[in-house]
Amino acid sequence: MKVKAHYDTHLGKFYSWMVGDFDIKQKEQQDYFISQNVTVSDSGIALDLGAGHGLQSVSLAKIGFKVIAIDFNEQLLSELEANKSDLTIEVVSDDIRFVRNYATTNPELIVCAGDTITHLGDNFEIEQFIRDCAGILNKNGKIFLSFRDYSHPLRGDNRFIPVKSDENKILTCCLDYFDDRILVTDLLHAKTDAGWQQMVSSYYKIRINESWLIKLLKNIGFDILVHETVNRMIIIIAQKTF
Repeated sequence: MKVKAHYDTHLGKFYSWMVGDFDIKQKEQQDYFISQNVTVSDSGIALDLGAGHGLQSVSLAKIGFKVIAIDFNEQLLSELEANKSDLTIEVVSDDIRFVRNYATTNPELIVCAGDTITHLGDNFEIEQFIRDCAGILNKNGKIFLSFRDYSHPLRGDNRFIPVKSDENKILTCCLDYFDDRILVTDLLHAKTDAGWQQMVSSYYKIRINESWLIKLLKNIGFDILVHETVNRMIIIIAQKTF
């Protein structure tokens, strides 16, 4: 199943529950941005690509950015509308592959967090995406990327990861590794009036080689400001030098 279909028919319906308490997660994200000097310095415009239900968008807006939040899932965008309250966030339904269409917004920051970049089709799409981001960023603009570390394949029973559970839902994720991608299967068991119901959907993610991505950013003309791994999420903050 393609990524958009997976979110539209399956994951988008319980994504917020899976992530956990919005206020707590949002404050953690905001604090991290501030700790890494992700603050307004020029136009004040930030693009949040793959914005989901708004953890990054709300955090950026509270820091002082005017945010354009882009996602292709209507359920999550509806939740973002509710979460943004009166903050300066424009909510847009679109595909992050079309980021070059937002050149006229004059962004000084582009955020693509939460494993979103791995949803692209292959390394060629990732390279084009990074080049498009570089092309529309202001001089000295920054790009913030985060994606899960899939460099060490899980085998056998270790492929089954218990994600979250409560009295009404049990979510398990199964990962099947290939050379350049990973098949992600989300298995949700939900308690209904008729008993427990199983819902299953799969989609592919790209296994990004972080050394390759760092080299790509440098070759395009970015300085790497931050490169670290936090809770198995690789975080890269890079600044444009041209």
